[in-house]
Amino acid sequence: MYDLELNGVGKTYSDGTVAVADFDLRVGKGEFVAFLGPSGCGKSTTLRMIAGFEEITNGDILIKGKNVSSIPPERRPTSMIFQNYALFPHMSVRQNIGFGLDVKHLSRTEKDGKVDRIMDMFGLTPFADRKADKLSGGQRQRIALARGLVVEPDILLLDEPLGALDANLRRVIQNELKLLQRELGITFVFVTHAQSEALGLSDRIVVMNRGRVEQIGTPHEVYANPKTEFVARFIGSNAIIEGQNLSIADGIGAVDTAFGRMRGRPAETVRTGEGVLVAIPAEAMRISRRGAADALPAENRLNGTIAMRHAVGSVQHFQIDLDGRQRVDVETSTDNRDLMQLAVGDAVTVDCPSENVTLVARG
Repeated sequence: MYDLELNGVGKTYSDGTVAVADFDLRVGKGEFVAFLGPSGCGKSTTLRMIAGFEEITNGDILIKGKNVSSIPPERRPTSMIFQNYALFPHMSVRQNIGFGLDVKHLSRTEKDGKVDRIMDMFGLTPFADRKADKLSGGQRQRIALARGLVVEPDILLLDEPLGALDANLRRVIQNELKLLQRELGITFVFVTHAQSEALGLSDRIVVMNRGRVEQIGTPHEVYANPKTEFVARFIGSNAIIEGQNLSIADGIGAVDTAFGRMRGRPAETVRTGEGVLVAIPAEAMRISRRGAADALPAENRLNGTIAMRHAVGSVQHFQIDLDGRQRVDVETSTDNRDLMQLAVGDAVTVDCPSENVTLVARG
C-alpha cells in the first residue's frame, strides 16, 4: 500500500484553463518527493489538491489506500506548510504549535506533552512564551515545521517553505529538514522551483511543465538521463546541440550535428526519423588545450575558443565558443592546474564521452 496515490488527477478552471492534467504518482511510506518546475507549471496546485484546499476536476487521490478526493482538508491525514509560514503573530510559540491539536480534543496534559516534545526537538523551548512575530526567519520556519508535525500527519506537504530565507539559513534548514524526515520516517511532498533543493533533498523528483509531468525519477536519473527536451534544458547546465539522421545500434545512438557525428544514449522517447537534440552536462565535458587532447572518437569532439572563464569556490566555469556557431558552458575543478592556466581566447578541444551524452526528442 502506498502512502499517496494520484490516479489521473487533473484541475481545469471554469474558463477552460488546464492547471494540471492527468497526474499519476505513487509515493511509498517515508519517501521524500519533490515537485520541481517553473512558476505556473501546476506544482503548487497539485499540492493544494492533495491537501484538499483545491477541488479536483477529475481523477482520484488516495492516502494509505483510502480515497480522500471528497474529504475536506481538516479531515485528511496531512499537514501543510506554506512559504509565508502562516503563523498567528498574536500567539506565542507554544500556542502556534499547539493550534492544530485543539481540533483533536486532546486532554490538556496530552496536548502539552506533545507540544513540549516537539519544541525540544526543534530547539524552541527557550522561546516558548515569545510572540511568533518577534523571532527570526529561521525560528519562524522551525515553528511552522513543528506545528505541521505535532499533529502526527501521514504526509507532510511543503509549499516552497524555504523561499523566504537567505541563502545561508536556507542551507542550514535544508540539512535539518532532511535529517528530520529520515528520523521521523514521515512521507514528505515538497514543492520548489530551486533545482538545488530538489536534487539535494528528495528521493524522487517530479519535473512538471505547463500542468503536465515531464519526468519522474531519482535526482541522478533526472539530472543525468533527461527524457524530454524540457528536462534537458531545465535541469542542470546542459549543452544542447541539434542533431539529425539518428541511428541506434546496441543501445547507442548516433546523430549528425554541425560539429560532426556524435554518439550518446537515446532517451526512451527518441525515435529514428524524428528531430533529435544532444544533451551534454556541463561537468561531463573535458577541456584541453588544442592539440593536447587524448585521442577520442572524432564524433564526440568539439573545437572552440574560450570566450569567458571564472571560478566560484572549487568550480571553474568556462564558456566555449564553438567556432562562432554556438556557445557551451563547461564546469571543471579548480584543482586542475593545467586548466587554470587557460585564458580567454585560447583554442581548446572539448571531448564528450558518449556515456555522459543523452539524445532526446526535439519538441
